[in-house]
Amino acid sequence: MTNREKIKLIGNSTKFQEALRVTDLIAKLDVPVLVLGETGSGKESIARYLHEASKRNHLISVNCAAFFAETSESLLFSYANKLTPEQNGFVFQAHTGTLYLQEVTHLNLEAQAQLLYLIDNAQVLSTQQFKSFKKQKLDVRIVASSSENLRDLVAEGKFNADLYYRLCTIPVELPKLSEREDDVMLLADHFFKQLVKQHRRPAPEFSTPAIHKLKQYNWPGNIQELSNFCERMFLLFQNKNIEVTNLPAEIRHYTELSSKSIFTLPESGVELEVLEVDLMQQALRNSGGNKSQAARLLGLTRDTLLYRLKKYSINL
Repeated sequence: MTNREKIKLIGNSTKFQEALRVTDLIAKLDVPVLVLGETGSGKESIARYLHEASKRNHLISVNCAAFFAETSESLLFSYANKLTPEQNGFVFQAHTGTLYLQEVTHLNLEAQAQLLYLIDNAQVLSTQQFKSFKKQKLDVRIVASSSENLRDLVAEGKFNADLYYRLCTIPVELPKLSEREDDVMLLADHFFKQLVKQHRRPAPEFSTPAIHKLKQYNWPGNIQELSNFCERMFLLFQNKNIEVTNLPAEIRHYTELSSKSIFTLPESGVELEVLEVDLMQQALRNSGGNKSQAARLLGLTRDTLLYRLKKYSINL
């Protein structure tokens, strides 16, 4: 198994191969990298591949959507002392290694300014909050990712423009799985092989009509959704042939559902924040307060849902 296969960088589609070409080009260059793509499209796998191709010591992975924006500066840049390095901010923990910042847009503007200073000067900017430690040079490679449109956020003043351009020198742009139709079964085969090795039992096989449905489906959760689907099919249909009738309803009826508009915009318009809050509240009620299930109903990761619940002070 190649290093790419180990971290799920599998696919022959033109767009995906272009993303891998760029990744290979910059993997051993000690420059910051921005990885762009929808949730579940493989951004973390790219970050891990970039790190493993380098000569750096360790990888620190931080999900910026998992904590309050107000605390992001402290969590990243605080410094306790050399004797308790695990209590220092993630930037100091990542010294001589790679710091992977998932969903970097969730950092507040102060943390973004600190990150820019770190990239340009290899040290933390001395401020009123961070003046208690001696300045030290930090050897940290920054890999950041986002599932949002950063250009729009820069235009709205929600993301530091200088940081954006510093990160975006050579971006890695990952395509949606729906744009990689021929890669769906390559990935499914990879996931089944992993499951066979883990559970030591034969994998099921898909009929030709079922394969057609899988390729036709839009996979809104991308590779992560496909991985979860394969595990479900593996556990339910041991060493059997999977027909269209065995597929989940959202895949069986995808063409039928996708031709209909789910929501009709009123002529008077709608406030997106109000709609988002209402949908999250509905999902929580329908799931009996189970946040993991509510996140699945909304097509979100649990961490992203938790962030948005905090953002709008929703507590059901």
